[in-house]
Amino acid sequence: MQHFDSDGVQIAYSVEGSGDPILLIHGFASNARTNWVDTGWVASLVADGRTVITFDNRGHGESEKPHETAVYEAHMMAGDAYRLINHLGHKSVDVMGYSMGARITAYLSLAHPELVRSIVFGGLGMGMVDGVGNSEIIAVALEAPDISHVTDPVGRAFRIFAEAAGNDLVALAACIRSARRKIMADDLAGLSVPALVAVGTRDEIAGSAHDLAALMQNAKALDIPNRDHMRAVGDKIYKEGVLNFLQGRP
Repeated sequence: MQHFDSDGVQIAYSVEGSGDPILLIHGFASNARTNWVDTGWVASLVADGRTVITFDNRGHGESEKPHETAVYEAHMMAGDAYRLINHLGHKSVDVMGYSMGARITAYLSLAHPELVRSIVFGGLGMGMVDGVGNSEIIAVALEAPDISHVTDPVGRAFRIFAEAAGNDLVALAACIRSARRKIMADDLAGLSVPALVAVGTRDEIAGSAHDLAALMQNAKALDIPNRDHMRAVGDKIYKEGVLNFLQGRP
């Protein structure tokens, strides 16, 4: 991966393919390779004739990993995406984020609507507005001496996933403890770009895709059948739905 300076934080990124650019923003405790390459997303989008931009969020993957909670506020992480788009010289891009990446996508779209051609919120529905539960449980699980000390099932799942991706657990705990101001429904209602909200039907974290889509001016919901939060990201129906959405948007 290449690196660039994003307001003092080194961010790792990669660009593949040619055609209309799409920026992919991965979820918490993941990275660009795990979320988008290993699941076949990059290959599918390149084959569809697109320039695919992926990057590791601060605190993740090959990007710099500060341990200070304050540097992980959503508008700062969205700022990394904004500066990457400018760094690459694109005037507008499609943007797809999964889970935390969907939240970052929302912040990016609200702050810089002129740069965003369309948006895909994956793995996050009304949880974007209502919240997604107690982040402290996950932070404590990440800071435990080892997995045997983690009894909460949600915390345990995130600890296992984070370790498998080779993450800095202290940086991730700082990230999930950062100020997580809810996105207001009225703000989302002001977004007019084409949008797709895709959530697994067994996802107990994301909240309703249909309720979130109903808040927005030009949004559709996509159910990913029989998939939970962790397993929906690479699903074939999810991919087909996104490709159809991208091909059909203005």
